[in-house]
Amino acid sequence: MNALTSDTLTIGQLLDRSAARLAAAEIAEPRHEARLILALALGIEPATVLGWPERAVQPALAAAAEALIARRALGEPVSRLQGKREFWSLDFALSPDTLDPRPDSETLIVAALADIADRDARLRVVDFGTGTGCLMLALLSELPRATGIGIDISPGAVAMAQRNAEALGFANRADFRVGGWDTGIGGPADVILSNPPYIPTIEIGRLPPEVLAFDPRVALDGGSDGFSAYRALGAAIRGLLAPAGNAYIEIGAGQGLQVARILGEAGLRVTAIRCDLADIERCVIATL
Repeated sequence: MNALTSDTLTIGQLLDRSAARLAAAEIAEPRHEARLILALALGIEPATVLGWPERAVQPALAAAAEALIARRALGEPVSRLQGKREFWSLDFALSPDTLDPRPDSETLIVAALADIADRDARLRVVDFGTGTGCLMLALLSELPRATGIGIDISPGAVAMAQRNAEALGFANRADFRVGGWDTGIGGPADVILSNPPYIPTIEIGRLPPEVLAFDPRVALDGGSDGFSAYRALGAAIRGLLAPAGNAYIEIGAGQGLQVARILGEAGLRVTAIRCDLADIERCVIATL
């Protein structure tokens, strides 16, 4: 970095200015987020932003940092600025075609692992609505002999999931395909995962800007009542699941009983509904 001149900002000054702008935009934890964004723009560790406030910032880098801050002030999530999100301690690249993985979805991985007695077994995993591939690839990271097929309606999402599989070293055990809930895969599947769209159409416009403007609508909109995908999934799971297999399906808050009813009408048996760390129902477990 250049020596400080009258026209040069220091890291500390840039941090103060950035945090103030995010605070004015009503971004939660503005100083924390400003520190992460500056570290990204300047190519340094977040700790360096705090540890070296007197260091000068080249004007071009300062401009790049302020451009990222401006995007965040408009609601773009930090994960979108970074182009990646950590999930199950793994980094997943994002694109406009993929949902931004949330920590709540890790509830499905916890539930699945709790039911798998032999993690060295040659299990077959299917992930409907795979997005970044985070659910299936997270599970494969814990099951060294398992293989998986990820299905998504978006070609862009499928391409990104494949890229993530390659980056994480699972490309030889993961196959991604473009398709819908009724895609003919051929069973049996020992584990089925899915994070389907479950937000009622009428509620989409009320979502926070970082979701509404940056997550693909197709991954959010669950139809007029929020349950359209579950109706299609029930039949797909029924025809694919192995006799001793389990399906782990993400749900929205308060949807557990209705999803259980829908799956029951499809010929499945719901064995449990698991809550996330906030004690909100998040995962329905179903079997034959």
